[in-house]
Amino acid sequence: MFFIWATAKCKGKNYFTWRGPKPEIFISNPELIKEIFSKNYDFLKPTSNPLLKILAAGLVVYERDKWAKHRKIINPAFHMDKLKHVAAAFYMSCSEMMSKWGNMVHIEGSCELDVWPYLQDLTSDAISRIAFGSSFEEGRIIFELQKQQAVLIMQAVRSIYIAGLRFLPTKRMRRMKEVDKEVKASIRAIIDKREKAMEAGKANNDDLLGILLESNFKNIQQHGNTDFGLSTEEIVEECKLFYFAGQESTSSLLLWMIVLLGRHLSWQARAREEVFRAFGNDKPDLDGLNHLKVVSSDELSSNLTNCHFNICSDQSSKKVTMILNEVLRLYPPVPSLARTVHQETKLGDLSLPAGVQHLSPILQLHHDREIWGDDVEEFKPERFSEGVSKASNGKLSFFPFSWGPRICIGQNVAMLEAKMALAMILQRFSFELSTSYAHAPHTALTLQPQHGAHIFLRKL
Repeated sequence: MFFIWATAKCKGKNYFTWRGPKPEIFISNPELIKEIFSKNYDFLKPTSNPLLKILAAGLVVYERDKWAKHRKIINPAFHMDKLKHVAAAFYMSCSEMMSKWGNMVHIEGSCELDVWPYLQDLTSDAISRIAFGSSFEEGRIIFELQKQQAVLIMQAVRSIYIAGLRFLPTKRMRRMKEVDKEVKASIRAIIDKREKAMEAGKANNDDLLGILLESNFKNIQQHGNTDFGLSTEEIVEECKLFYFAGQESTSSLLLWMIVLLGRHLSWQARAREEVFRAFGNDKPDLDGLNHLKVVSSDELSSNLTNCHFNICSDQSSKKVTMILNEVLRLYPPVPSLARTVHQETKLGDLSLPAGVQHLSPILQLHHDREIWGDDVEEFKPERFSEGVSKASNGKLSFFPFSWGPRICIGQNVAMLEAKMALAMILQRFSFELSTSYAHAPHTALTLQPQHGAHIFLRKL
């Protein structure tokens, strides 16, 4: 990301460069970015490292009609009316983390801890419950294997590139294939049990897998042809994707939320005051989370089937927090998004030849002084008090979950989890950054802390 910032400073916001043999353009013009993300049949995702497809394929890598089919079938699992199941599952996982933290501060009343591994475990545990419900324990094992796979693949991706190396039976490649085989077999076994239960009239549609299987079955029945549904192998890939889509971005959001509130204690106090006013010491409920006011601003899309609306659109119907908007502005989970064209394509006044890759530097746009003002580097949640459009001068310059038809399907889940975690933490603890905290964001799969996030935790 430093390269992007440094080059933009020399060449301006829109510029051309080469990534090895590939031509690449960087565009920070909001109107052009809007056009790119609106035309998802023209601007496609670039071909990724083949090793990454071992982690998960599914919706995130599909294009055009195949993507549209998968999105249509998966959408029902992320509708707003399904969030009550997400809330219940996440509450259980978050309660376990609260108990661990409570035990740590029980004797002294306070302690120092690195919250990053706890947040990773929290979101991993939560997505296991949300995705597999009654098959939670099997899901936990599957996602633990996925975590191991991610480490192996990131090691391989960062090593010296040798063409064809992935086809050689190295120790790492053998282990990666073993893990992939075990993960797929375990997911197939769960799917098989669920399908037999559906045939017996005992379907479970309280988790992502159950809703996905039900939606898939209805789509096949409606058209009378299995070509309109997903195969078992395609469902397996979507289940593998649940882990990374549900764990990585949410843990990143939670982490930077705690870092910023641990640094800006007045905002932490304001957030706590509202949480206690809304819930007291009671369990945070879905309705209450959606109506927080001191820490809330913009509105949340009530139906993910309308994919063109951003989560922070002023036209939708439910509140999201000013604090979380500002966290996402300063530290978006994914710092940039890439697209490519496979034929000559018009973009504004530009004519892009086939093969050109486009990069939308989200982080750069979120820190643009011309859009956000001279206080762009400051943590000021109040900038969102009158909505995203007002804060960004009516420009498409805030899109932490992407935009357009391919906007992140799990954005509502991530925001709900972040609000519930924030409420539950503030009900029990106060916290501030430790003097041992070293601020070093870096990009792994998402924007993460290179040296963890140490805080002083105090029991209220």
